[in-house]
Amino acid sequence: MERDLQATMKFNMEKELSKTPKEILLKVYSALQEKGYDPINQIVGYMISGDPTYITSHQNARALIRRLERDELLEELVKFYIESNQGR
Repeated sequence: MERDLQATMKFNMEKELSKTPKEILLKVYSALQEKGYDPINQIVGYMISGDPTYITSHQNARALIRRLERDELLEELVKFYIESNQGR
């Protein structure tokens, strides 16, 4: 089968690749909890150091969290905190 080299190819990302920072954090939290870790401490360790070994590879959590820059994750956390505490 000959391919038309002038035609535009369509690329479909896997659904998992399009997760939002919120979805990624929740998935990573869940994976850490399932493995018996303290998810908050582990995520904070990752956020401070950038060392992915703070995050388990269980449920592909380490690969997921590395898809985002740490500043994107921090932005999501601060945004959630502020929105959750406004008006209190």
